[in-house]
Amino acid sequence: MKVSLFITCLSDAFYPRVGEAMVRLLARYGVRLDFPTVQTCCGQPAFNSGYWEEARDSARTILEAFEDSDFVISPSGSCTGMIHHYPKLFENDPVMLEKAKKLQAKSYEFTQFLVNVLGVTDVGASFPHKVTYHPSCHGSRLLGVKDEPMELMKRVKGLEFVPLPFAEDCCGFGGTFAVKMADISGAMVSEKVDHVKETEAEVLVGLDMACLMNIAGNLRFRGEPVRVMHLAELLAEGAKLA
Repeated sequence: MKVSLFITCLSDAFYPRVGEAMVRLLARYGVRLDFPTVQTCCGQPAFNSGYWEEARDSARTILEAFEDSDFVISPSGSCTGMIHHYPKLFENDPVMLEKAKKLQAKSYEFTQFLVNVLGVTDVGASFPHKVTYHPSCHGSRLLGVKDEPMELMKRVKGLEFVPLPFAEDCCGFGGTFAVKMADISGAMVSEKVDHVKETEAEVLVGLDMACLMNIAGNLRFRGEPVRVMHLAELLAEGAKLA
């Protein structure tokens, strides 16, 4: 079985420790991640901005990179969700459409793969801290990732989970949205951080570093001491794999 890591742009450029945590965790269960170096951006920024031809260029590279993989695992619900748009991009190209459908079917967000494919809900982690969770929009709404992170967190010894008020509200990042509508984006992330502060949590965890980067930036701007982590990082640290 060939399981490949789709690291995504932000994790690759700014948060490589997230990929490292995934590699260590999955290795514990006999999964040795393959890493096709030809992989590139999923094409979401171009797609969301209406540049579909440029998005197709990126999509073709991704399709080539993972063509012979049995599973493709990503630390981002957003980028995994973009792969679900590939059939729309290639709806008028039968050959590429078939490849897009195959990639969509074998692509998983990290917790989806860990819980639903490997059947793992307890990684033997201990993390004695108060934790709250932000469910990113694409992961929860497009992919339906809701129960999986909760199943993993509730089995971490010592972890005190505090629900985030209005958790389903967008953090305001939205990729190019944050640039084009900066004032609205800023107001949204400020409101999100207000709710994080309400929880009095020591740690904010999530499944998408784009959203977590946005929230962490506002937390740092305010001088708030909340630690921000991808769930894979929390699990790896708690299992003493970090």
